Amino acid sequence: MRVALVYPPTCDPTAPYLAVPMLTGFLRAHGVEVLPIDANVEAFDALLTSQSMAGLLDRLETRLAELDRRAALPHVEQLELAALARARGDAHAVPGAIDAAKATFRSADDFFDPDAYARAVATVEAALGVVSATHHPLQIDFTAYRTPFGLTSMAEIARSSRPEHDPFDGWVQQVLVPRLRDAGADIVGLSVCFPGQLQPAYAFAHKIKEALPGVHVTCGGPGVTQMLLRLSGERLARALGPFDSACLFEGEHTLLALARALDERRPLRDVPNVVVRDRLMGARWTSGHGMEDLRALPAPDFDGLPLDTYFAPALVLPYDPTRGCYWGKCTFCHYGLAEVGTAAYRERAVETVVAHVRALAERHRTRHFYFSQDSVAPKTLVKIAQGILDAGLDVRWATDLKPEKYLTQERAEVLRRGGAVACALGVESASPRVLGLIDKGAPVEVVSDVIDHLSGAGIAAEAMCFTDFPTETHAEAVATLDFLGERREALAVYIVGEFGLTHGSLVAQTPERFGIDEVFALEGDELGLGLFFVPKEPWKTDAERADVDARLDALSRGWTLRRYPWAGAVSTAHTILQYDRSGPGVFRELAARRTEGGVPGAVAIERGMRFDPRAAEQAEAREAEIWATLVYEERRVGRDAYEALARALPPLRPRPVRLRFAAGAAPAVTSGRRPSHAASAAR
Repeated sequence: MRVALVYPPTCDPTAPYLAVPMLTGFLRAHGVEVLPIDANVEAFDALLTSQSMAGLLDRLETRLAELDRRAALPHVEQLELAALARARGDAHAVPGAIDAAKATFRSADDFFDPDAYARAVATVEAALGVVSATHHPLQIDFTAYRTPFGLTSMAEIARSSRPEHDPFDGWVQQVLVPRLRDAGADIVGLSVCFPGQLQPAYAFAHKIKEALPGVHVTCGGPGVTQMLLRLSGERLARALGPFDSACLFEGEHTLLALARALDERRPLRDVPNVVVRDRLMGARWTSGHGMEDLRALPAPDFDGLPLDTYFAPALVLPYDPTRGCYWGKCTFCHYGLAEVGTAAYRERAVETVVAHVRALAERHRTRHFYFSQDSVAPKTLVKIAQGILDAGLDVRWATDLKPEKYLTQERAEVLRRGGAVACALGVESASPRVLGLIDKGAPVEVVSDVIDHLSGAGIAAEAMCFTDFPTETHAEAVATLDFLGERREALAVYIVGEFGLTHGSLVAQTPERFGIDEVFALEGDELGLGLFFVPKEPWKTDAERADVDARLDALSRGWTLRRYPWAGAVSTAHTILQYDRSGPGVFRELAARRTEGGVPGAVAIERGMRFDPRAAEQAEAREAEIWATLVYEERRVGRDAYEALARALPPLRPRPVRLRFAAGAAPAVTSGRRPSHAASAAR
């Protein structure tokens, strides 16, 4: 059987991800012909071109003109008008700058020029904003692909997959499908590691099955496993949608068994961990192994991937010395291929790690690696670093790490001499009480010492934190921000997210332990992806939450921080390359100078409009109210329920205005006055 492995959008386009190379290496070692395809970087590379963006500019202007001719705009069209108008300046600027932006990321010189890099980031983010606006209500970036109803039902998934709604449709139809046909693929497997890949994966599968009905289309990965594990019977069958099957848990042996069963025409229901439709039950799967023996797996195989296409000046390869989490107790965590919590911890032998890294470095002419794992035991990481040092390998690497007392100054020095440039630490919180609820197992004092030891050794210490863990008070959230601020000279970068409840976490399993009165899902959510909760009592007031946000904004001015996957975000290829070039303090140093960003060559335009898009922005506040009503009052989701509330809202009437549209700026009036909220509603 010829197997094509496809990694769909939306994800980081700056480096390959590990899933497809690991499956490729395993299948090839067992004699299976594999065609690996990083559709994420290829599809984004095709979408983010001057020709494509010029087409989206035409699409934006055509749609704006259509809306502007209406007698009145109902709520949904007000939202679209506001989105299109907000992106109009960017849409005119991006076509002339997007090709140069990608060239900057790939240039060994321009990438490290702070101004050129800032302009390239601004250009690509502006382009993604244009893609979103012209496919309204889509919101797309390199971590997410969101539409209000896109993953609530199979009907909505099919709707979102239509060519007019899918920005990747042209690439799939014109590039991917012909490649699969020419390769004679018998099986197409879509690897879904992150939630942002789910909708594109379904869309890809719809198009592949329509064009190549004889091909067996399957899917797997954490994003699929964590979704399908919670479903059964008819719901499970519906969730398969256009897929012929799905592979649960770690996929090496499961995918091989699937390929052999199809080759030998054996029933798939006998293959462990493979979800298939069943005439009596709807869909079913037979439980099998959940985890691979990492010691028996070959190295990842990157041959066949477009390694010169990634948006980076040097190749950063992922590699997995371990799998699973050696701690495995954090109560907020549901990560990877496990029903609850995290997968069990496994390690490769140190000598195997060193041999694999050497071979990959030589074959692909790179010295940069990201050790991709849930959380490695610090003792093992020190042994790996010593092994690399003893072997004389000239490599640089980064990884995620749980701060432990074991990481003394002396051992931090071993990590650095063994190639470490950065360690992202799971700090989570600086409140001892909250850390106890999380069951982190590392006191604040130990975390502080580890940061100092890594920094003292010349390793970038990155802090991963979040606020709003259940029952966290305002003072406890502030303590976390103060902890970061007090260590400004030692911290390379940080992230402070917000707590989110996931199905497989211990918080979701035993909510009463964490001050949660109720956990609930929404009626109409066929895939069960949404999970919501009601606290027994509020943990913070709105004013306190606003204060935390303001303090966080003030804190961030000490670093040049950016969103994933750019330089200045935690654990990204671009960040690793900056550390290797300029040292762990590079993002503090950049914050001290003014970087000239923005889309280069952008020219403001003036246009008259019958509808004032600034008035249409008021619909966005009403949109938030609709969803609050649906989620927390009616506890249901669906297009009919939504439209019933939307139809009750006031339409927007014409009020001509002349506006200035500029890249990176909101529309600004050049004549006329902005109508008040009351006046707009009355008209």
